Amino acid sequence: MDFLMSGLAACGACLFTNPLEVVKTRMQLQGELQAPGTYQRHYRNVFHAFITIGKVDGPAALQKGLAPALLYQFLMNGIRLGTYGLAEAGGYLHTAEGSLSQPRSAATGALAGVMGAYLGSPIYMVKTHLQAQAASEIAVGHQYKHQGMFQALSEIGQKHGLVGLWRGALGGLPRVIIGSSTQLCTFSSTKDFITQWESWKVALVAAMVSGIAVVLAMTPFDVVSTRLYNQPTDARGKGLMYRGMLDALLQTARTEGVFGMYKGIGASYFRLGPHTILSLFFWDRLRTLYCTYAK
Repeated sequence: MDFLMSGLAACGACLFTNPLEVVKTRMQLQGELQAPGTYQRHYRNVFHAFITIGKVDGPAALQKGLAPALLYQFLMNGIRLGTYGLAEAGGYLHTAEGSLSQPRSAATGALAGVMGAYLGSPIYMVKTHLQAQAASEIAVGHQYKHQGMFQALSEIGQKHGLVGLWRGALGGLPRVIIGSSTQLCTFSSTKDFITQWESWKVALVAAMVSGIAVVLAMTPFDVVSTRLYNQPTDARGKGLMYRGMLDALLQTARTEGVFGMYKGIGASYFRLGPHTILSLFFWDRLRTLYCTYAK
């Protein structure tokens, strides 16, 4: 039941935050491997990106990739939050004295995140492709021409096999390890710290603190992950721009500077902050309701 509630909580959050995911993806791909000032900036900031996408691609474009986004959230967070919830309920995250163990919490969050992210990697890759697709006048990054999630998965599978479907999966894991361990560890720690408050306030404040920590820790790896998934490939499905995560990090930093590693951080905050708050808040509330009515 923990896995089902965790997946539903993440899907609920995704419905509200997917437009911000579209904006974040576009901003992270803008000026890819180009020195600052040498390319046209179609998206100047989060709000300008919203207006531009809505005006040129149409309002519906702000929900591009919603189907794979929902499926990924259900798979990834169902496994991630469900596993973490079972560990927490089983007492594995606390010391003999009853206090939260930071190392155990961080390690459990990272391990749970890796399992969910690796399984859902093909879905995340297709989501990235679909959200990057745009009209030629505002297009950024490589443009795939997918017609939908199932068509994209089928085409990639037929051309490149299982290896092609899981392309970029390993490069995306550091993003998930850092983000998941930071998110779940700070969420639980903050809840422990402010337990004197009413329960719903505890969950809300804990999620807000967790969201800030995740954005700061994860953005550089999120930028690289987006680029690894979206890069063009050769006939064998091998990436033509980056050899792997480290190569992508070095190329981005060398060509675009340190700020290139934080492209789209505003969109990441506006997306990841609310998503973290909503998903963890829904998760905590669903678990509380289940425990109340299951007795």
